[in-house]
Amino acid sequence: MNLLIITGASRGIGKATAKLFLDHSYKVVNISRTPCPLEGIVNIPVDLACFDEKALEGLDSILDEASQITLIHNAFRLEKDRVDNAKALREVLAVNIEAPAKLNALIIPKMLAKEKSGHSILYVGSTLSEKAVPKAFSYVTTKHAMAGMMKAGCQDMMGKGVHTALICPGFTDTEMLRDHAGLDENILRSMAQTNSYGRLIRPQEIAETLLFSATHPVVNGSVLHVNLGQREI
Repeated sequence: MNLLIITGASRGIGKATAKLFLDHSYKVVNISRTPCPLEGIVNIPVDLACFDEKALEGLDSILDEASQITLIHNAFRLEKDRVDNAKALREVLAVNIEAPAKLNALIIPKMLAKEKSGHSILYVGSTLSEKAVPKAFSYVTTKHAMAGMMKAGCQDMMGKGVHTALICPGFTDTEMLRDHAGLDENILRSMAQTNSYGRLIRPQEIAETLLFSATHPVVNGSVLHVNLGQREI
């Protein structure tokens, strides 16, 4: 059994990814506060801001049954803050960095105990994983840290049959992006003009990149920018 464990699959990129992996005969487990509405998903309700191993006890038997495991760190928290007023940094770190680290510590030993190689740990980053914009201090800081976590993981698991990658979407047409834009179509159109195709990215396109990365170990220790060609100004 091929297994996908993904955080934050209740909507957006996470939901599209869960559906695509389901369509490719994966068993899919979603870890998040809000369940994924798709039929066939195993939902484990967890607050990623504060959890311990006991919250994931139901995952052990599923991991034991799997022959190949993909772990996708998709959930994140976004706050509008600045370097001189980063009151939310601790909370953003808890979801964006500490939660992936805890899940890695729980799931990687299960991967290494399997005879079959080809397991993968994928991180959903952002164009802001390697650059910055104003008023996004905590988010930018943690997305940069996620790149370091992915690269360090590649080195630590060298030769052990586990590959890693950081997938960095540009502006993607999700509920969260629309909420962030205040449902203002003018702002959304402006965002769409920041790439060479003049449109927002579809969640399905990011999901397809994640599936490719999961099934191709040649993508290892890699940062993949999936942004339709970001316009730099």
